[in-house]
Amino acid sequence: MTRSDYINGHGGQIDAMARAFPDAPKPWLDLSTGINPWPYPVPALAPEAWARLPGEQARVDCEVAMADAFGCKPGVCRAFAGTDMVICQLPNVLHSRHIALRSPSYADHATTWDAAGAEVREVERPLELVDEVDTVVVVNPNNPDGYRWTIAELEEVRGRLAQRGGWLIVDEAYADLDPSASMAPFAGSEGLIILRSFGKFFGLAGTRLGAVLAPPHILALLAERFGVWDVSGPALALGAKAYADKAWHEATRSRLAEAATRLRVVLVNAGLQDVGGTDLFRYVKTGDAQAVWRTLAHQGIAIRGFEDQGKALRIGLPPDAQALSRLARALAASG
Repeated sequence: MTRSDYINGHGGQIDAMARAFPDAPKPWLDLSTGINPWPYPVPALAPEAWARLPGEQARVDCEVAMADAFGCKPGVCRAFAGTDMVICQLPNVLHSRHIALRSPSYADHATTWDAAGAEVREVERPLELVDEVDTVVVVNPNNPDGYRWTIAELEEVRGRLAQRGGWLIVDEAYADLDPSASMAPFAGSEGLIILRSFGKFFGLAGTRLGAVLAPPHILALLAERFGVWDVSGPALALGAKAYADKAWHEATRSRLAEAATRLRVVLVNAGLQDVGGTDLFRYVKTGDAQAVWRTLAHQGIAIRGFEDQGKALRIGLPPDAQALSRLARALAASG
């Protein structure tokens, strides 16, 4: 695997890793994503969800459950087939020309706006540029370092942007871990667009489900671009059940927090500096991140490295005690 393969793209590229390291022990342990390793138990879905095009009621049921879980009104929440497709369309809907984003952060935001011809400024504190740009994009909590902005900070910036027709885009892909830190109660306010992911907290990334919380006219513009049946019937049915299962939400938050604590202990004991992250992944610093990444890859363990952060790595949650021990042994070898 070349350095370019190491630094670019998303996590979860196990097929590519297996080709690049054919002698690595199997099965591969994929810790390169921030996805819950204990997914929501998929219930039996009605045959109609598979056999028919999804009707209006299926969408309503899912969006009502989403809105209740998020803490917003259903009228400002719309389901989409994941948020990646929405991110790609936001430049075409908003027509913003000057964008401020945090660096480091989820790279697709910067890439998309740059491809649309906008002036993109990637800085550590993008909120400080509120008077110099027309759109501010933040991931909250941030990926990969877990940095958080307060609701008060974000609402103040939203108000200032909205006064001159600007936008605050808040990607809350990991907000299910701590709903109290979400901007969802402000959903529908002018100048605010919130992106919510299903696959990470619920551990079902293959479902391709997400939500956008925004003023109704923005939701309508986005909906026009994706058509009537952009979200599959099974995804809507599963989303309706999963978002309504609040007992599972609470139990899962506790389970993830405990697992993140155990992971931090292993990482610190291995000499890595735990400097942030969330309960779904940890962000660590080390002297030679690429060397650690390669050592783990030779042991059949995939973690996430970054081109512009030569000392940083992101490591997801191992699914069980055996996997955690395997990671500990591999890290010991890297030392």
